[in-house]
Amino acid sequence: MPERNLGADDARRAFDAAGAFLRGHFVYTSGRHGVDYLEKFRILEDPKATTALAAMIAMEFRRLMPELVAGPTTGGIILAYAVARQLGVSAVYVERGETGGRVLRRGFEVPPGTRVLVVDDVVTTGGSVSETEACITNAGGVVIGIGVLADRTAGRAATDVPFFACVTVDFPSYPPDSCPQCAAGIPVAAPRGSGKKVPA
Repeated sequence: MPERNLGADDARRAFDAAGAFLRGHFVYTSGRHGVDYLEKFRILEDPKATTALAAMIAMEFRRLMPELVAGPTTGGIILAYAVARQLGVSAVYVERGETGGRVLRRGFEVPPGTRVLVVDDVVTTGGSVSETEACITNAGGVVIGIGVLADRTAGRAATDVPFFACVTVDFPSYPPDSCPQCAAGIPVAAPRGSGKKVPA
C-alpha cells in the first residue's frame, strides 16, 4: 500500500518518471497523426507506480461498494488485479470475441446483480471500456463506475456511470494531409516495443 494518497499532480509525475510520455511523429491506429504518445506499459511494468495509481482508483470508488473488478485484455488485466487487491475483491478479465466485442472466457462468471467496477489502462476512443461494460452487463453484472490510468480524450469520454482518471491529457491529432510533422519531413516513429501504429 502507498504511504499516502496520490493526487493528480503526483500521478502525472509518476507517468513522467516512468518515461511514459513520448514525443515524436506517430501514426495512430485511427490513421491520424500526432506528436504525442502515452506508453502505458512504462507504468504497468513498475509495480510500485501501478500499486499507487491503482490505490487512487480504489479510493475513488470504494464508497460505491464494488464487489468485483473487470478489465479488458491486455493492460486492463494488470490494472484490474491491482485495483481488486486494494478493494479486497476478485477480478475478472474480458477478451476480444471472435466476431467482435468482448467476452468472458476461462471460466470467469459474474453473478447476477454483482456490483462491478470496470477499469482500463488508457481511454482513447472509449471502445474497450464500452465493450467491457456491455460484456459485464450482458453477463448480469451492474457496472457502478469506470476507472482508468489515463484519459486521452481530455475529459470528453461519455459514460453513464461515474468516471475517474488518474491522469487526463489532450493529444492533438491530424489527418495525414494536414500533419505538421509530415509537412516538415519528420519521419514516422514507433514507440519502443510497439507495432507499426499506436492506439488512437
